Amino acid sequence: MSNSDRRQRPGSKESHRCSWGPYISAITNRTTNLFIRGGMLFSVGVFLALVLNLLQVQRNVTLFPPDVISSIFSSAWWVPPCCGTASAVIGLLYPCIDSRLGEPHKFKREWSSVMRCVAVFVGINHASAKVDFANNVQLSLTLAALSIGLWWTFDRSRSGFGLGVSISLLATLATQLLVYNGVFQYTSPDFLYIRSWLPCIFFAGVITMGNIGRQLALYEHSFLQQKTHQD
Repeated sequence: MSNSDRRQRPGSKESHRCSWGPYISAITNRTTNLFIRGGMLFSVGVFLALVLNLLQVQRNVTLFPPDVISSIFSSAWWVPPCCGTASAVIGLLYPCIDSRLGEPHKFKREWSSVMRCVAVFVGINHASAKVDFANNVQLSLTLAALSIGLWWTFDRSRSGFGLGVSISLLATLATQLLVYNGVFQYTSPDFLYIRSWLPCIFFAGVITMGNIGRQLALYEHSFLQQKTHQD
């Protein structure tokens, strides 16, 4: 038997290795793309945290002890990394949940819509820091309406709403624990050491990062499909 026949024999080790080649390549590509998407979401989260926290600090909505203010944006060093990590988790979780439920999100799936969603989210944060309302109840109701309006305009999925509510409640609880332990504080707290409108801000942020994560996943899926057709 010739060497070429032995190489092409179905039961040979070489044939077995070749059959696993595309599978291993696909797994490697998915893992690499997952890390790339996570890194991009982390960077977006860090940037938004620096900008939005600057608005809050300038208006004295949040106060950090002098010894932890160490950056040019007057923010504690741990705030941007925490927000970036949360953004990466949320952005990766949304398309994963869509895939598990078998309900791919197809509402307004283009980058222009995502950019408008980010702009509205920044506007909601700006309103919480800059606009003066008669009382905190009026401010909280206004921000709640704006946050739900953001979900209705750019998401409209039940999974997105459920994740937004769940994660915003967890984030609010974590913030209450941080404030209770003296890590930072809010001026004029009106709801268990914090401001009553904070869950609305968290909800809008979750919806925004979920939209970015979905769009990145959709772009990756389209790119991989195009590459498969070319191969």
